Amino acid sequence: MTLSLYVLRHAKAESAAPAGAGDHERALRRRGRKSARVVGRFLARLGEAPECILSSSAVRARETAELAHEAGGWNAPIETRQALYAAAPEALLHELGSCAPGLQRLLLVGHQPGLSLLIAELTGSEPDFPTAALARIDFELEGWNALAPLSGRLAWLVTPETIAAFRPRA
Repeated sequence: MTLSLYVLRHAKAESAAPAGAGDHERALRRRGRKSARVVGRFLARLGEAPECILSSSAVRARETAELAHEAGGWNAPIETRQALYAAAPEALLHELGSCAPGLQRLLLVGHQPGLSLLIAELTGSEPDFPTAALARIDFELEGWNALAPLSGRLAWLVTPETIAAFRPRA
C-alpha cells in the first residue's frame, strides 16, 4: 500500500512569546498565518487532503495546522501531541508509528531541526526546510508502524513562495 507522509514545518512565528510565557507559547505572525492558509489550499487543489493531522502542542504549530485545515476544507482530525514539541527523529517516528494502519495520507506539523532530520532519516536526503515548507514522502508499506530508515522517497518539497510562483494565472 502506498502511504504519503506530509511534513509541514510551522509557519513564521513571533520572535518572542507573550510576557511571562515561554517558547512553547509563541504565536504565528501575520505572514505565518497567510503561509499556513496557502499550504492548506495547495493540498486541497492537489486532491491530497490528509486523513489525519499530528501537530506539536506548541501554539505556532497548532495554529499552522488549524489554519491549513480550515483553508483546505479538510475533514481530517487534528491530534495535538506534546511529544512532538522539539522532538528528535526517533520520537517523531514513534508518534507516527502509533497512527492507525488504514490511514494513507498523514500530515505531521512540527519544528526544526527534528523535521529535516526525520526527512533525512527516512529518505537519505536532508533538505533545506524553511518555515511553512511542506514535503511529501511516499512509502510502499503496510502501515505507519513499518516506517524505517531509508524506507521512503521524497516526492516533492514546496514553500509558500514556490506555490505562489506556480499558481495558474487566470
